[in-house]
Amino acid sequence: MSEVAIQPSGEASGAFHARTMLLITAIGALAFIAMLVLGAYAPDLRSGRNGGAHALSNAATGFSGLVRLAEATGHKPAIVHVLADLDSEDLAVVTLDHGSTQLGDILAKRGARATLIVLPKWETSPDPEKTGWVRVSGLLPASDPARTLYPAVPFGIVREKTRGEPLRVVDPAGAPPELRFLAPKILQTVSSKQMRPLIVNARGAIVLGQLSPRLYILADPDLINNHGMADEHQARAALALLDYVNSTGADAVLFDVTANGLGRSRSPLKLAFDAPFLGVTLIIFAAMLLAAWQALNRFGPVRRPERAIAFGKAALVDNSAALIRKAGREAHLGGRYLEVIRERAVTLFRLPPTLDAQTLNSRLEALNSHRSFAATAEAANRAVTRDELLSAAQSLNEWLREIQQ
Repeated sequence: MSEVAIQPSGEASGAFHARTMLLITAIGALAFIAMLVLGAYAPDLRSGRNGGAHALSNAATGFSGLVRLAEATGHKPAIVHVLADLDSEDLAVVTLDHGSTQLGDILAKRGARATLIVLPKWETSPDPEKTGWVRVSGLLPASDPARTLYPAVPFGIVREKTRGEPLRVVDPAGAPPELRFLAPKILQTVSSKQMRPLIVNARGAIVLGQLSPRLYILADPDLINNHGMADEHQARAALALLDYVNSTGADAVLFDVTANGLGRSRSPLKLAFDAPFLGVTLIIFAAMLLAAWQALNRFGPVRRPERAIAFGKAALVDNSAALIRKAGREAHLGGRYLEVIRERAVTLFRLPPTLDAQTLNSRLEALNSHRSFAATAEAANRAVTRDELLSAAQSLNEWLREIQQ
């Protein structure tokens, strides 16, 4: 029975054509790679336009306007989704939705580096008509922003109506000349004995305070949020504020969104597509392509396995010979082969079948004057090894060939 199906050469052996299967495999591989890339970068594709008070929000209480303004003026803003990215000498701006937000990890990561915390102020709700916008329902309770650093740094919150008067810089000699904010209609200030005033209102209430050498508190978010950026004067003062509180030699401004619930951990899958691991990923991908190419393009035609039992008389002879060799009976076939040659000679020369053995041998001896039939027949009868049998059989064949010439 054959080990493979017998079919005409060149016909497809599978249920599908090779090109069809190649196309299906290619589409599947591309879809799998796209799924991996999308899974790695899906968190980065989130717009963050949820109306929150953070750097990705387009709402009036958001800070995306300041980010765009900083980018346009060469301040190199960066949105921080991962806490580890705050480990930088650049200024970090932390904007809060509520004072109950836990800042311990952020402050621990920042250490003594420049950090600006912007306190919350407004109570908002999503705008049902425009995605990413909010409706302001009023001010947050004063106790909400007051909890921001409590109990380590307790401070009070005061709100008052204004007429848009200028806010005063306590140390104008060390501040940029553009740092001249105008008070919003409702100004939020802080009061704390632990806070050094940097910007105050007309009565001396703190708008921008300094808690430690590099930790700053901005009491009123309306000075730098999207609502404030609508005014050119306030926008210019907001950029001056970033320069004023930033570290010496810093080249960027970090806008943290981890405090607003938009943080995420580092993805091992994303590392495979980022430097320096991207090179390793590309090498692995190239190796897979080469392996696939080698599998599809063989060196020469495909070699099919041979049949377990071949066709024809030759197969029967080979199988019989294999059985004889296995049994170790090759050396005993000399006499049998001699009888075959003798019968062949009798048939060729039409010798009488009634001749006795001695007379027949004499007649066969006379047929060839160059090679003795008797000596060759004796060698075949005496053969006891395979080599002796092969030599005697070859002599008998030569004797028969010579008498036929």
